[in-house]
Amino acid sequence: MFFTFMKIGAFTFGGGYAMISIIEDICVDKKQWISHDDMMNVTIIAESTPGPIAINCATFVGYQQAGLAGALSATLGVVLPSFFIIFLISLFFERFLEIRLIANGFKGVKVAVGILIWNGAVSMIKKMQKKALPMAIMAGSFGAMVFINLFSRNVSTVSLMLIAGAVSLTVFILRDLYK
Repeated sequence: MFFTFMKIGAFTFGGGYAMISIIEDICVDKKQWISHDDMMNVTIIAESTPGPIAINCATFVGYQQAGLAGALSATLGVVLPSFFIIFLISLFFERFLEIRLIANGFKGVKVAVGILIWNGAVSMIKKMQKKALPMAIMAGSFGAMVFINLFSRNVSTVSLMLIAGAVSLTVFILRDLYK
């Protein structure tokens, strides 16, 4: 488990969102450590709790497989590569971005990160339950984010998540009252 998450941490640039599709591919599809529903739930919970999303996902998967030892192993595996890479960069930071090859490489990495994030989102949308409420919340959130980005409004995505959660909770309560 340590080496699996070390590989994920070492070869995934762009943070947790870029790692989600790779974590899902390895942990759900290839190794079948968790189910797709577990992956969807842990992604939502990891986004809602403090800390980096990839670390929260790794900790959950590790815990599901081997308890506390698995959680520690998976967490260390996903964290150590980034730690060592950042440590090495910090030693040479002044000169690091002056190297034309590295500067151009980071431009390519930006594009790749965007594609990884998009791929993770599309994968989750395809596997999402096609019920009216989740689809409406997703469409509303997407529309709000497009509006916010196009018109340079300063609204936190956390606010959008809280609003979506409040709408879901309200509908859930109203459904229970009228059953």
